[in-house]
Amino acid sequence: MKPVVCIYCEGTDTKIAVVTKEKDSIKIQRVASLTMSSSLQQAVRKQSLEEIDSTLPSNNDLSFDNLDEVTQDEPLSDNSDVGQLQSSLYGLKLNQHQFIPIITEPIVNYHMYDGPRDDNRKKLLQLVANDIQTVKGISVELDSVDVTELNDKAMLSVFIEGEIPCVHLVNLLANYNNRRYFKIPTVKTAELSLAYYVSKTNKFFPEDNTLIIYIGKEYSKLIFLEGQKLKHIGATLDIGTKNLHTYDVYFSKILLEMENGGIPKLDNIILCGEDRSENLILSFFGTFPEANVSELKFENFDTSLITDEDTKNLALYAIPISSAIEYFDELDKLHVGVNFLPKYIQERQKFFQFGWHSYAILPLLFGATFFFTFQILSSYREMKELDFEIERLTALQQQNQALVEEISPLERRINSFDATQAILDSAVTGSGIWNNTLVKVSDFIERRRNFWITRLETVAPDEVKVDGYALSRSVLTEFAQTNNTALLKFINYEPLREKSAFAYTINFKIGQDTVTTK
Repeated sequence: MKPVVCIYCEGTDTKIAVVTKEKDSIKIQRVASLTMSSSLQQAVRKQSLEEIDSTLPSNNDLSFDNLDEVTQDEPLSDNSDVGQLQSSLYGLKLNQHQFIPIITEPIVNYHMYDGPRDDNRKKLLQLVANDIQTVKGISVELDSVDVTELNDKAMLSVFIEGEIPCVHLVNLLANYNNRRYFKIPTVKTAELSLAYYVSKTNKFFPEDNTLIIYIGKEYSKLIFLEGQKLKHIGATLDIGTKNLHTYDVYFSKILLEMENGGIPKLDNIILCGEDRSENLILSFFGTFPEANVSELKFENFDTSLITDEDTKNLALYAIPISSAIEYFDELDKLHVGVNFLPKYIQERQKFFQFGWHSYAILPLLFGATFFFTFQILSSYREMKELDFEIERLTALQQQNQALVEEISPLERRINSFDATQAILDSAVTGSGIWNNTLVKVSDFIERRRNFWITRLETVAPDEVKVDGYALSRSVLTEFAQTNNTALLKFINYEPLREKSAFAYTINFKIGQDTVTTK
């Protein structure tokens, strides 16, 4: 549960209590008593908040930037006051805290409502607002009015007039910390919160009449209970520790309020605030001898984070601590108290600040959002389809590459086959020519028994040299005539076994019909 910073402003006196609830334990983290400037405590007009907002992004503009931060182009008003408050809360992460302003007279007004009841709370508040308008001539908004029951089932209505000084102070503190606002969940009433805490922590007989007297520096309050229920709230007294000269003033005011509230006697008197001295207690004993006079106790709290002196004087901070206890019990559904949250506070705490023209462009905003979303989704779908197509073509390319790798060896074999075929064709052609030539030579030798060949060799691709012997010169001439290309290169007389013989060398070309003679 987030810690709460309860701030009670009355006159120049400001009381602060930082309280948190951890499981079933209430821890007091910080308490402080400050003296503020009197100007801060006056009823703040709306223009004051508008002046603060002038340093923020305009409330009438739709803006998504600087939603939580503000600029400080102009000096803050009441720097001394907000500086004191900042110092008293130094070291706390204020953006993680909730702030509860506590109000009292003259901001708060009370009105007894005797009209019809309605289970619908909104309708009941409307009936109360109408009654206030009729009886007192004061027009109030539904967010500025609430009701509570008294001991006799009568209904007491509570309503706000004017702006709330403590809210103004919280806004100044937020501005001081460069933030638009601090979270304000509710606004509590001093008298009702204090009455609730006393009733919660003390057990009275049903017929007992109890006076709670809170003595401040400038003002004092008288609250009457009957049994455990609120009976009567007296008018705020303009006396306190700063301007008190004799306790007799209290006694006369108490007797007057007892008469106004129809209270015959006092059985219990509980003191809290600035003055809880022994002289005050003895004075009450002397005036109301039958009453049990005591100081309001704050027990069973974890006070390990505050000083011993502050622990001893927790009654000084009775109102802010009581408001925190009431707020926690409301969260736990143990109690239904009086709460206010005026519309201007709600508007200030909205995440988006919209003006009338901002609402006018909202359809365009949503239309643009839909259009761009549709375009993005369409592009995403198209990209996905293209990715699938790329994957398909990549797979096809890989298959084609595999086929190419299989075809390449076959292509090389085909190309080599062509070369082989050309060689074979050339060889076949040459072999035919050689065959024809050899057949002619063989036929000639067979017909001429006096002509022999001893050596046959090629001297060029198309020329052959023949060495041999012949028994007559004429046969050589005849051989040359049968081979048109024959050329007699050499002839020599060499007797062979007592016979005349001639050794010769003849060159002739194959595959040509021309005759070369020399």
